Amino acid sequence: MDIRRIDPGPYLSSAVVAGDFIFLAGLVADDLAADVAGQTAQILRKIDHYLKEAGCDKSRIVTAQIWLRDIAKWAKMNEIWKGWVDKNNPPARAAVEARLAGERILVEIMVTAVRK
Repeated sequence: MDIRRIDPGPYLSSAVVAGDFIFLAGLVADDLAADVAGQTAQILRKIDHYLKEAGCDKSRIVTAQIWLRDIAKWAKMNEIWKGWVDKNNPPARAAVEARLAGERILVEIMVTAVRK
């Protein structure tokens, strides 16, 4: 099986394509001054970017994991998610509260997709 790493760094790749599977790393926003809705929107644009780079789109996402700094912000995050997710092909998903890597990181999202 061929493995292709997209935007590899010193300790992780932003995405890995292994055969027909696409694994995205946990992605966070670039503008950490944004609120949870703004950070979620930024992350979803990144997901679209990496899926396109891998030859796929959001309709092929099979799982999503969402970590929130404050679970009380779930509804605000979910409003953005609902406007973005492919309504005909929603993935299995979990959303939980977690202590994230930085104080200003409010949300982190990781997805797995299948190309064919």
